[in-house]
Amino acid sequence: MMTEPEPPRLGEVLDVLDAAYPPAYTEPWDAVGLVCGDREQPVRRALLAVDPVDSVVDEAIEVGADLLWVHHPLLLRPVHAVSADSAKGRVLQRLIRAQIALVTAHTNADAAPGGSNDALADLIGLTHTRPLQPGVEQRLSLVCYVPEAHLEQVLDAAAGAGAGTIGEYRRCGWSTTGTGTYEAGEQTQPMIGRPGERTATGEARLEMVLPAGRAEQVAQAVRAVHPYEEPALHLYGHHPAPAGWGIGRVGTLPEPLTLHQLAQHLAGQLPPTAQGVRVSGPADAQVTRVALCSGSGDSLFEAARASGAEVYITADLRHHPASEAREHRRDGLPYLVDLSHWASEWPLLTRAAQLLRPLLGADAVTVSSRCSDPWTFQIPSPGR
Repeated sequence: MMTEPEPPRLGEVLDVLDAAYPPAYTEPWDAVGLVCGDREQPVRRALLAVDPVDSVVDEAIEVGADLLWVHHPLLLRPVHAVSADSAKGRVLQRLIRAQIALVTAHTNADAAPGGSNDALADLIGLTHTRPLQPGVEQRLSLVCYVPEAHLEQVLDAAAGAGAGTIGEYRRCGWSTTGTGTYEAGEQTQPMIGRPGERTATGEARLEMVLPAGRAEQVAQAVRAVHPYEEPALHLYGHHPAPAGWGIGRVGTLPEPLTLHQLAQHLAGQLPPTAQGVRVSGPADAQVTRVALCSGSGDSLFEAARASGAEVYITADLRHHPASEAREHRRDGLPYLVDLSHWASEWPLLTRAAQLLRPLLGADAVTVSSRCSDPWTFQIPSPGR
């Protein structure tokens, strides 16, 4: 009698997601990764969404999901309670009661090759793309001395906190062995040796690279599993950011389009929203070179101008920044296309689903059908 194969554990699913959207690419202010759930729990079905809101939790429960993977963090700012009295607490309580794990990939999925910006660029059909704002984050080297028997657990802890990612390679580290010496003080409790005596013991020297913004998290993770009372940790040096990493994209259309045609294409390919697609520029203007940033992108106007793009596609454009951007040059370039924030990041879900289907099965991964854009309808101003 044939037995059903064991479903993958949550930890295995996280390994696939972290390989595609490495935590090392996360901005220092961001909060990504496992929010609730057990790495040992089985995952039979996953739901992918942009926002962790009540309607999406409803859907996760309806489809029988064990995992809800979202782009936007539920707990981005520090919290002091997760009671059901608050909206965020209510979402978290519902997920825990339903035994649904919550995982977030935010700025790491924005910056990574193949992430949200590449997904939007592919939907438009851009070719010869590159990051609009290449990653310039300083990368440090961690050096740690650890008993050889504990090397793997320290390496795993550092990698889980964001160390050891080099391009498409994960859990990268270098180690060698030698002899560590110390004399423990009278008030210490050394793992090896006794207080007041000189001790020599075999140790491994572990070295891994990490983003400067993850230094505190990596150090905390290493100290949490290191067997010594006072681990010897050193952070030094810097390395260039990996190729292809960065925010936004700039590329070329296969053939010129009018601004109106480009807007129509976006409206037809993205899910419908009350906002639709807003455009600033002449409808019949021809465009070939396109800059874009999924999500809020008015901080990248200067990069869009410097790229030579004739149009800049993003979301959440405000009146004054948009007006100043158009007035900056007499010719009004780049023209602006303003999308719904939710819709601009929705193409990422299809990409992430493609990553998970080989592991979970084609029918076990669902892209959310719930629109979590906050706007529900719009009334055009009447003509005069």
